[in-house]
This record gives sequence, structure tokens and C-alpha cells, in this order.
Amino acid sequence: MQSIAEKDLGTPARQSARMVTLTIDDREVVVPEGTSVMRAAALAGVAVPKLCATDQLEAFGSCRLCLVQIEGMKGMPASCTTPVAQGMKVTTENKQLADVRRGVMELYISDHPLDCLTCPANGHCELQDMAGVVGLREVRYGYDGANHLKAEKDTSNPYFTFDPAKCIVCSRCVRACDEQQGTLALTIQARGFDSTVAASQDDPFMDSECVSCGACVQACPTATLSENSLIEQGQAEHSVITTCAYCGVGCSFRAEMKGEEVVRMVPNKDGHANHGHSCVKGRFAIGYATHPDRIVKPMIRAKISDPWREVSWEEAISYAASELKRLDWRHYLITLHERRDLSRPETGSCGFRQQQRRHVCARLPLPDRLRPQEHDRGVRWHPGIRFSHGGRRHHGHRRQSDRWPPGFRFADEAPAAPGCAPHRR
Repeated sequence: MQSIAEKDLGTPARQSARMVTLTIDDREVVVPEGTSVMRAAALAGVAVPKLCATDQLEAFGSCRLCLVQIEGMKGMPASCTTPVAQGMKVTTENKQLADVRRGVMELYISDHPLDCLTCPANGHCELQDMAGVVGLREVRYGYDGANHLKAEKDTSNPYFTFDPAKCIVCSRCVRACDEQQGTLALTIQARGFDSTVAASQDDPFMDSECVSCGACVQACPTATLSENSLIEQGQAEHSVITTCAYCGVGCSFRAEMKGEEVVRMVPNKDGHANHGHSCVKGRFAIGYATHPDRIVKPMIRAKISDPWREVSWEEAISYAASELKRLDWRHYLITLHERRDLSRPETGSCGFRQQQRRHVCARLPLPDRLRPQEHDRGVRWHPGIRFSHGGRRHHGHRRQSDRWPPGFRFADEAPAAPGCAPHRR
């Protein structure tokens, strides 16, 4: 399930220089071209019911709960998959739409456990919320006959539980694994009433290709996929924005807490380093936050042989600043890949690590901005140098748009660095 503090606008934002003006429930809205009707409505303060849509994933249009009426268009199109058009007039609420949505919700609830009071998603369940929004008061179909209520839970993963009895087959988990993580570990197997979410070849999660990144857990609108910490501790009360304490990428998170206890970590959608996604450590390895051995006060030492000593934050920051100033950044040495090796087709087949052996030493003035403006998975960043292999992790090709930074000189064009022999091109 998504963060308790973030608003979901239904579909991803679109960037366009051309703006489109339309009317939604007698409200004039101006949005970029390519924006969905659902997102335009949300930006105008009109909430269209939805289950399969989220602004972290591309529109899918499977739940049929977000139906609207558009003047001049037949039927009731799904607002998540319908792009806006100039002069479009949209109606999101009337008796006909309400009856259709209520009927769709009846079908969902007729094959869903009615254990809301003991469900881990109780109070933060999108299915529960949408049942209230559409005004569902009864299920005329009854609960007899074939159903999925007896499906067994998969507790093989130590971080989350998969309960297929609560699944509404919205495909959000499958799409998250594809679009966000790129692992493609999940799929919808079988067809029609027999459709179910499966990991790999219907294996337990722990035996599948799943890497436990948790993207599917965050995308799930019900309690089908729930963090074990959430099941044990219950819903969080408040959220605090923080930065992951593991690697140097700097992923932004919302620490959802109950009192002083961290219930779960949810990647921040506004995080510039991770854009609402994370690895298994950042999302699930949260025991250190309240561990008694955790270091909570800054410590410094002058050299590696000295013992650590606790100091105030002011002293620690002052000491770090003085050490950084002491370094001579103008002679900052880095190791680079030879440009010709990265662009030569025959070297791509020999492996990225082997290409690293071919390098040059250079003098490079440190640029004003030390950190890159974006984060690419699988790319190692060096100050001032942007390397990429275009998403081709098994090759070593550089994108043609990459350029050497101003001031760069090959080793045969600059004096050799101390202790490093020049490498001729």
C-alpha cells in the first residue's frame, strides 16, 4: 500500500509546452497535452474513483471504476487511459455513472474476504475506501459458488506476505515489477475467473526471481501484499521524510511511524535520487533505526590509529569542513575509461570490467557542482564525469549524448600525475 502522507493523482505527469483547456464538472482546467482525464480531474480537486491506477505507473484501465462521460464520445471511457483534448467536456458524477461503479464494486466484493476489522490494511485500504465512495451497501450476488477465499498465503519472503485471497487482479504489482524494478518476476497466470498473480512459474516468492525490492508491496491497493512489520505493528500514525542510511545514492524515504517505532519505510515519490523506488535494504532493513547499538552521536578521529571520540554536532561539522578545505581539489586524480575503448564495438563483448583496465590519468578541476543531477541504476558516478552505457549492462557502450567535461585533457596532453605513468592514446 502507498504512503499515508502522499496524494495519488492516478496517472503519471506529462511534460509538454502545449497546454490544453477542458471542462470537468463545470470547472475549467488547464493541463499539459497528454495528461489523462483522471489526473486533470485530480488537479482540479475532483476525485475519480480508481483501483488499478496510480501515478507511479502507466495507465492500465482494467478496474473499470474510473469511468466518466465525455460529451460527443460514445459509452463511458476510462478516465485513466483517456487523454485530454482541447474543449473537452467531462462529467464524473451522475446517477448512471454511480450505478455502473456500484455494480463493478459489487463484483469485486463478491470474491473478497469480509475481514476488514482484522485486516492489516484496515484504515488504509483503497478497496475499502472505494466501496465507501461508490456507496456500496449490499452484495446481491451472495458468497456461494466458486471463489478464491480459500487461497493459501505465501509467507516464504521474510519481508512481506502474499495473501492471494485478497487479490483483485488489478495488475499493479505486475506492472510495478516491470516498470519500476525491471525484474519481471511477477505475471498474471491463467485467464478469466482463474486469473491470479504468480511469481515466476507459480513459485513461492523466495524461490522466484523476485529481488524483494518491495515495489509490488507499495503498489498493491489491498492487503494482498503487506509488509510483515505492518502486519505485526498495525497502521502508522505519522510520516517523517528522511534519507536512507545505507549507500551514498541518497534515496529519500517517508519513515511511517507509530510513536517512536518505525512501522515501515516508503520511498518518497518526490525524492530526486530514487523517484519513489528503492532497494531491499532501504525499504525493509529498518531494524537499525531503534537498535540499542546504533551510534546516535557524532564521533571524529584525526587518524586511523586514534580512537573515536564523541563530539557535538557543531564540532563534527566544523572538523569535516576544515578537512575538506585542506584537500587540494585542483589536483584531484580520477581514473577514467578510455573514450575509444567504450565506443569501439569489439570491446563491448569483452566485458565492462576488462575495459576498466584500459585507463588514463588526468588532471581535472573540480566543477562547481560535485554531485550529478540524476541517478542512473548500474552507473558509477565520478565527480565531474558522467558515464553511462545506455541501459546495456552487458555491454560497455556510451551514449552519444555524453560529453567529456570542460577542462579535461588526456594524459599525453597533460603532465603525468605523481606516481602514475602516462598512458598514451
